[in-house]
Amino acid sequence: MRRSMRRSALFLLPAATAMTAVSLLAGPAYAGSPHFISSATSASRSGDTLTVSGKEAGLGDEAQVHDVLSATALCINGGGHHPHAVNKESVSSEGTFPVQNGKADFSLSVTATFSPSCSPPMTVEFTNVSVTDTTNGITLNIPGTF
Repeated sequence: MRRSMRRSALFLLPAATAMTAVSLLAGPAYAGSPHFISSATSASRSGDTLTVSGKEAGLGDEAQVHDVLSATALCINGGGHHPHAVNKESVSSEGTFPVQNGKADFSLSVTATFSPSCSPPMTVEFTNVSVTDTTNGITLNIPGTF
């Protein structure tokens, strides 16, 4: 019986060595499931400027993230209508934000500039608002008009 135990141990030793080598070569595992925290994200308009602030989580060991804010700016007349297709523009802003403990706070602003200007009684409205983390390839669409 001792002889069969020694034989089994001799066969298991190379397998154990191979498994250890594979685990060492695999490299570190990065825990992360990047996502925006919808409840911690807000959008607000002041005049012709839209500001979106929020938080991302599940970022693992990343040092920073690169976010892009995109929206469509419309010039709305006093009757609440968008009078001309030319009074519409795509706007965007981007920034790089540090990650701490797997989380990142961000704040981005865009300003609409129309020619001719969108002056009273007309007002600027923003639609199709989204924030994209280009580092992780995730997007948060923010519903509503601002």
